[in-house]
Amino acid sequence: MNVPAWLWIATIAGLLVLLAVDLVIVDRKPHEVTIGEAARWVVFYVAIAGLFGVGLWLLFGSQYSTEFFAGYITEYSLSVDNLFIFLIIMTTFKVPAIHQHKVLLIGILLALVMRGGFIAAGAALISQFSWVFYIFGAFLIYTGWQLARENHDNDDEEEFKENIMLRLVRKVFPVTDDFHGANSFIKIDGKRYVTPMFIVMVAIGSTDLLFALDSIPAIFGLTKEPFLVFTANAFALMGLRQLYFLLGGLLSKLVYLSVGLSVILGFIGVKLILEALHTNQLSFLNDGQPLHVPTIGIEVSLSVIIGVLAITTIASLLKVKRDPEAQKHVGSNA
Repeated sequence: MNVPAWLWIATIAGLLVLLAVDLVIVDRKPHEVTIGEAARWVVFYVAIAGLFGVGLWLLFGSQYSTEFFAGYITEYSLSVDNLFIFLIIMTTFKVPAIHQHKVLLIGILLALVMRGGFIAAGAALISQFSWVFYIFGAFLIYTGWQLARENHDNDDEEEFKENIMLRLVRKVFPVTDDFHGANSFIKIDGKRYVTPMFIVMVAIGSTDLLFALDSIPAIFGLTKEPFLVFTANAFALMGLRQLYFLLGGLLSKLVYLSVGLSVILGFIGVKLILEALHTNQLSFLNDGQPLHVPTIGIEVSLSVIIGVLAITTIASLLKVKRDPEAQKHVGSNA
């Protein structure tokens, strides 16, 4: 896939314009985002991603377009699991409802910039060392197994624990006890402080970056094209904010979501290892010659991903309907 420089520039410029429009329209006057408003924005962003995929089909053919859609759906589904963590963060820090959209916007923008670095590093590794797919595949299988086990052993109450980046920010900057409107920084008696608003933005961005450790290897298992990996991540993250407000209480009802995501991660991990064996170059394995093993096509991958998500959602809703106590609960201790 030979992506010209103008297409990279036009794509990034278009994404920036969408972010600017979103910021101006939604955050022009801070308010609590309604379900109807969130639904319209979700439909808008999904439609934009769909049009982008159609454009890829016209420019580069069906193969790359299908890879984009598979990557986009995978990233979006993995991001839904992030939303529950975002809900925990919002509850922990008691973020006012009228400022939650801005927190998510800036936090996810930070995450997208950091993910760009991850994607560039991953693409460089893949281009130089084909055996890295063995590592990616094994990591995804392990991550899927861990995710399934954590879902089985998880307590009803979940709480947010600050990561090393947040602890570093607190050491470097004094933090106010209360929010000061939408301000991230404020001066008190001539001394500059950061507000909890800034802390929450860093929490959202850094937490999403940790989730990228499994989602980016997963999408590289579906496409090796950096342009498709980046755009699938970008469109998934941009639509994530509004999905947070749209799903709302539904998040707690997706009790089998982690199980479904673990199946997807494991499936892509197996796909990666099969492809690595099919193009094997490791001298100690089959004398450095490729092995004749079956591989999984992108169409099959897309069908499996959609099927697993549909089954997971339906099973979760049926489970909660029969047993309301099965819903997840969000911890509120700061």
